[in-house]
Amino acid sequence: MINNSSPQDWPEPIIRVQTLSQTCKDSIPQRYIKPLNDRPSTNSLFESTNIPIIDLGGLYSDDPNEKASTLKKISEACNEWGFFQVVNHGVSHDLMDLAKETWRQFFHLPMEVKQEYSNSPKTYEGYGSRLGVKKGAILDWSDYYYLHYLPLRLKDYNKWPSLPPSCREVFDEYGKELVKLCGRLMKVLSTNLGLEEDYLQSAFGGEDIGACIRVNYYPKCPQPELTLGLSSHSDPGGMTILLPDDEVNGLQVRKNDNWITVKPVRNAFIVNIGDQIQVLSNAIYRSVEHRVIVNSHKERVSLAFFYNPKSDIPIEPAKELVKPETPALYPAMTFDEYRLFIRTRGPCGKSQVESLKSPR
Repeated sequence: MINNSSPQDWPEPIIRVQTLSQTCKDSIPQRYIKPLNDRPSTNSLFESTNIPIIDLGGLYSDDPNEKASTLKKISEACNEWGFFQVVNHGVSHDLMDLAKETWRQFFHLPMEVKQEYSNSPKTYEGYGSRLGVKKGAILDWSDYYYLHYLPLRLKDYNKWPSLPPSCREVFDEYGKELVKLCGRLMKVLSTNLGLEEDYLQSAFGGEDIGACIRVNYYPKCPQPELTLGLSSHSDPGGMTILLPDDEVNGLQVRKNDNWITVKPVRNAFIVNIGDQIQVLSNAIYRSVEHRVIVNSHKERVSLAFFYNPKSDIPIEPAKELVKPETPALYPAMTFDEYRLFIRTRGPCGKSQVESLKSPR
């Protein structure tokens, strides 16, 4: 049964991880120490392995073979990884750098300035330090800033930082460019699934979709081997475009039973499939577990742009993909219902979307 009410406040006082990073010189508090099985590990066998890197320039080539080859690479990446990096994506590199630098400046502002934007679990919008409202939960080593970008009625400039002064302007421009990029990728995914080019976009609500931004700040950690910056989870929304910190690795993607550390390419975005596209594609494309490790010497900043269905449209497997031999795996559920379902629990690997599967 889904609980349709959102909690009003956090179950315990919020402690900023950035503050802990400055005061805990040798060890971290017990609340951040993960169970043995969840602690980060690196497998030297996979040190040279990376998620696919795809040049989107091929989509606009006059050579049909090059276009077909690019579509095939994206299809294989969606099937085999659920993640890929894109270059030649059409977003200005200067804007990408400016976006990252602007948010780094925000996290370096005095704490009393940032605290004015403290969030609550009602909407998560603003400056936060935990995901999920389970009392006594083991916490992640990160702070974040979460903002609604679309629909326009949810866009509240009072929740956007007024410092640095360029923040609102930069993020309006950044959001506009990423909405365009997501629209192009949605057409590619629809085509690769054998659907009409605009199928996924229409299923999401056409022009009336949702989009939000979470800026992740991972402070230095004296015991990175004991904790995670973000626990293992799959993204609940449609598609995520991540602007990573390309100087400090942190994102890990689960491939079979191994964790692969992503090596970000300069000026590339990392794209991944969310739970809503898994449902719409009837699990042809699957969202994939990922997590973030932290670093003892360097902080990290990354920007996640979430491209989501309109919140009140029921999302269910595409009728064209449902056949006697491939019956619908999921019941219809709106994104609002799904979000409330997972917000009470916080990051839980792939268990959220898997628990929705229709019993057979």
